[in-house]
Amino acid sequence: MSTAYDFGFVDLDGQPQDLAQYRSRPLLLVNVASRCGFTPQYTGLEQLWQQYRGRGLVVVGFPCNQFGAQEPGDAAQIRQFCSLDYPVSFPLSRRIEVNGDGADPLWAWLQQQRRGLLGSARIKWNFTKFLVDRSGAVVSRHAPSTRPEQLRVAVERLL
Repeated sequence: MSTAYDFGFVDLDGQPQDLAQYRSRPLLLVNVASRCGFTPQYTGLEQLWQQYRGRGLVVVGFPCNQFGAQEPGDAAQIRQFCSLDYPVSFPLSRRIEVNGDGADPLWAWLQQQRRGLLGSARIKWNFTKFLVDRSGAVVSRHAPSTRPEQLRVAVERLL
């Protein structure tokens, strides 16, 4: 696979979604969790989605339970959380793994495209963020501590 648009995901409704449907649009791909100290970032992700989707940005959340069992729910519970506690309207995948033998292929690829702190490929925690440009190349990786609003300048460069 050579670009992010070569991958897909299964949404919360169990429907396959090809990232190719977003070809020529920048992507913000984030592993998310409902019981994490960074969970309030859902608000900032939704704000980015609302502010920039008309100009092409696509935000996709990928629930993950690999870090402290912070996303234990099934698709229905994740949907309920994301409609009541932190209302989001951007696409969400079914729960995935981002590390190890069971890692989702997109996330295994993302890790190889942009390494984290000290050159480590492994995702360290929930709310790791990857920005993908209009050609499908990963342009940056951001730590969980990077708040979505801190990505505005980087997002605007891609639009």
